Amino acid sequence: MGVQLKINEIFYSIQGESLFAGKPTVFVRLSSCNLRCTYCDTRYSFWKGHVRPLEDILAEIHKHPTKYVCVTGGEPLGQVGVYPLMQTLVDEGYTVSLETNGSFLVDKVPPQVINVLDLKTPDSGEVDANEWGNIPLLKPTDQIKFVVASRADFEWACEQVSRHVLADKCTVLFSPVHGKVEPKDLADWVLQAPFPSTFQLQMHKEIWGAGTRGV
Repeated sequence: MGVQLKINEIFYSIQGESLFAGKPTVFVRLSSCNLRCTYCDTRYSFWKGHVRPLEDILAEIHKHPTKYVCVTGGEPLGQVGVYPLMQTLVDEGYTVSLETNGSFLVDKVPPQVINVLDLKTPDSGEVDANEWGNIPLLKPTDQIKFVVASRADFEWACEQVSRHVLADKCTVLFSPVHGKVEPKDLADWVLQAPFPSTFQLQMHKEIWGAGTRGV
């Protein structure tokens, strides 16, 4: 039996986050996640999905007119089949980003893949799940994301950026939790921060609405 993955959904949309925001992208959402963040907006991916062979997944990706693929979840690194999926896409000339919750080591991720790696803040309820062994593995093309639910979250994130010299290693992203932190407030905090970072909103929610799936 060849490589198989449990897939929640595959869809073609505008990338709403990261440095690729605005680019037409194929999203491959894998099922299951080992964390239960308080603000999670993809709980439907925890269990729901169908096991599909790698060839079937690739064929669906090939239908769309873009060379950008975002592998997301759930938590993609919870399935070993994700590695051959990413490697095959890289070999086919795709630009691949991996959205991972930061609780798995990224040491086996193909080096051409752009890791968009969460560092879970205290208000997420999963701060103890952070895999700090990922910090030495960061590449200049990678992106560290802090999802901020309060001023205390932001201050904690700033401490980590300083302690681990994250802004010198890769791009630092800040994103407000929808309904918890006003975007204007977080933008003001980012402007006052003593290190370079990038403020982001979930563009897809602004376009299609917070509860819309498949976008």
